[in-house]
Amino acid sequence: MTFHIVFATKYRYHLLVGNVQHCCKSLLIQICEAEGIEILKGVLSKDHVHIEYPLNKSLSEILKRMKGRTSRLLQQEFPNLRKRYWGKHFWAGGYGAWSTVNVIDQMVNDYLEHHRSDTNDNSNFMLE
Repeated sequence: MTFHIVFATKYRYHLLVGNVQHCCKSLLIQICEAEGIEILKGVLSKDHVHIEYPLNKSLSEILKRMKGRTSRLLQQEFPNLRKRYWGKHFWAGGYGAWSTVNVIDQMVNDYLEHHRSDTNDNSNFMLE
């Protein structure tokens, strides 16, 4: 069984573009590697993130680390983000999460593959 999680930028601002998007992707991959989490599929859109991973860690702890660390590090790296988010919260407060099995796995994979752009490398984490 795997989990599919989705979380968005605060106010759904389209800030995950260009260097911010690439930096966010790198940070999420580093955080997941440090936590022993294998990203099966991932998509970074302009205002939200999709990640699919095998269920082996607490969902709330994973999201706390991913959202907290990326928020802090992105705002350090890109000071203009601080002006947009006076409360230092880059991500919206909530998230979506659901387990995926069998047929649903294929539907999720098809959805994520639909978002793959020609500029993506062959990693499991795509930029939209």
